[in-house]
Amino acid sequence: MDDKTRTELEAAAFRGLVEHLQRRTDVQNIDLMNLAGFCRNCLSKWYKAAADERGVDLAMDLAYAAVYGMPYADWKEKHQKKATEEQMQTFEATKPLHAHISGH
Repeated sequence: MDDKTRTELEAAAFRGLVEHLQRRTDVQNIDLMNLAGFCRNCLSKWYKAAADERGVDLAMDLAYAAVYGMPYADWKEKHQKKATEEQMQTFEATKPLHAHISGH
């Protein structure tokens, strides 16, 4: 497989993941972090980091909007619930397994 095709397939997979997460507003970021070690915020930060690495000027709020499908503050207001104490304990316990984002 050539690099162009690989990049196109990776981009399509990323878009599919983003579209899925935009539809699944019932899935909380804290649960994603606790189960998979990454969340919508991580995807947004990876997107921003990729732009930075390529010298593309991309504001963080636009990176969030690209992943959330709306401004981050709007998503939080409409969909984010307060994390429970148990969720926060799991979050802290799994921190060593959380995603690494270059530049953060």
